[in-house]
Amino acid sequence: MNFDVAIIGGGPAGSTVGTILKKYDPNLSVAIFEREAFPREHVGESQLPPISKVLNEMGCWEKVESAGFPIKIGATYRWGRSPKLWDFEFMPVAEYKDEPRPGKYEGQRRRLAFQVDRAIYDKILLDHAREMNCAVYEETKVSSIKCNEDRVEGLILENGKEVTARQYVDCSGGVGLLRRTIGVEIDAPTKLKNVAFWDYWENTEWAVRIGTGATRVLVLSIGSGWIWFIPLGPTRTSIGFICPAEFYKQSNKSPDEIYSWALEQEPLIRELTANATRENSVRATKDWSFIAKRMVGENWFLAGESAGFADPILAAGLTLSHTGARECAYTILELDRGEHDPCWLKLQYEAVQKRRIGQHIRFADFWYSANGIFTDLQEYTTQIARDAGLELSPQKAFQWLGTGGFTDDNLGQVGVGGLDLAGARQVSQIFMDSDYEWELSKYNEFRLNVEGAELIDIPTYENGTISRIPCYLRGNKHLPVYGFFKTLIAVISEHKDITRIVENVKRELMKSSNPAELQLWVNQAMQAMEVMIGEGWLRGKLNLKKPRLAIGSPREGTLIHTNVDLNERLGLN
Repeated sequence: MNFDVAIIGGGPAGSTVGTILKKYDPNLSVAIFEREAFPREHVGESQLPPISKVLNEMGCWEKVESAGFPIKIGATYRWGRSPKLWDFEFMPVAEYKDEPRPGKYEGQRRRLAFQVDRAIYDKILLDHAREMNCAVYEETKVSSIKCNEDRVEGLILENGKEVTARQYVDCSGGVGLLRRTIGVEIDAPTKLKNVAFWDYWENTEWAVRIGTGATRVLVLSIGSGWIWFIPLGPTRTSIGFICPAEFYKQSNKSPDEIYSWALEQEPLIRELTANATRENSVRATKDWSFIAKRMVGENWFLAGESAGFADPILAAGLTLSHTGARECAYTILELDRGEHDPCWLKLQYEAVQKRRIGQHIRFADFWYSANGIFTDLQEYTTQIARDAGLELSPQKAFQWLGTGGFTDDNLGQVGVGGLDLAGARQVSQIFMDSDYEWELSKYNEFRLNVEGAELIDIPTYENGTISRIPCYLRGNKHLPVYGFFKTLIAVISEHKDITRIVENVKRELMKSSNPAELQLWVNQAMQAMEVMIGEGWLRGKLNLKKPRLAIGSPREGTLIHTNVDLNERLGLN
């Protein structure tokens, strides 16, 4: 059994690697080895909008849409200092149009996500990889891996057969079969050590139903941990409880007992499940965040959760798996084309994954540190800031992390976990009960500052190819000449007054933007400019004779706001 690429694991990461490889090079022989028979249950059902773009590229978005999964328009939280519920939405509900389903990947659907039953979703993806002519072997366990130092020489299947390939990809999830065999160590840059318990319910009431099948997930803190409530279809709902491993240990409760106890603590969950039935099969797992110290070798890659895992509070798991797997496939394709330095391709793949996973882990730490028994994490944010080259007090570091210390998640934009910078600052205000002043409002003249910066090449992954783009590097701060940053660099090189900067940014964005979305993109560009100020790429000056921008983060906005209806229902208004 000899292939060009052998993939261990048929989950979303494995299916994504296989499908992308076959889409752009149909002549490759690609095999996926999955130890289980699909469909099979799996936790991690809530998605973020970037996944839909990957599914569309894979050619299976419409298959997922046709499965009738609920449309995720955002989430409702009880988190922070107040017991009141608040909403975070990918787009304002007031602008949401109730469209027939199944629909197309266009318009508002580009801004939204799915909530998926993983048994159905993962099978759709694996079957699609098979239709793309990947050789898919279900119920085929890889029992061992033959290695010669850093080179993989073959996979030994449980049936005794040996598989050889030019490239091997470990998509075996937390098991990390190849990762462990090679001896790759992991880093756990967090103090969070949580455990999760969950079960599935039939006929729960949805907390909110928006149009044809759209809703929000619920994330409800109960002090000792938090509860998720994720509708997966017309009748099925995933409900889980996450708490510190130490709290579970000290409770002396069984998984079923602590799960039942947790759900009893939350009045809204009691109401929503009053007429529902559960499977009475509580599952449990640890969900400790980690990053593999190496993600690529002589002829192997780690992708998906074998490369790293971020706490599920931000629903980033599937997003990290899909995006990382896509970039892994692109890297293998470029290695075959031979147009880029192999070392550069591999190092960049690893750097991108480490930075992205690390951002999500850090933001999860910030999220937890604003809640209940996790307040001790505020001290830990000092170390996070120090890793970024900043010496800050715990409170200042806490504020930095929540309002911009993570904003290179998407190349050319600013945001993480579905939040842009403005959204992150609104969340920070909720958590810290204080307003945040925008640096962009303090000045009205700006100049680019790249003194002491090195100009390097970083990759973009588009249309099946990897291209090099320039990026300024100073310390561990990156300024890619790409996306909104590229536009701003060009405009600010010609104009210093904020009025002229905004005018010319609009003019440039009009060339490539849908007119209906122009203001959205201008807002995103201003947020990118705010990050450039905060990270020292721009120097600001105040000219009292010229106007300034008046930018703020309202406590109640169109995307982040108090949930009036549910608070009234719970008597919290």
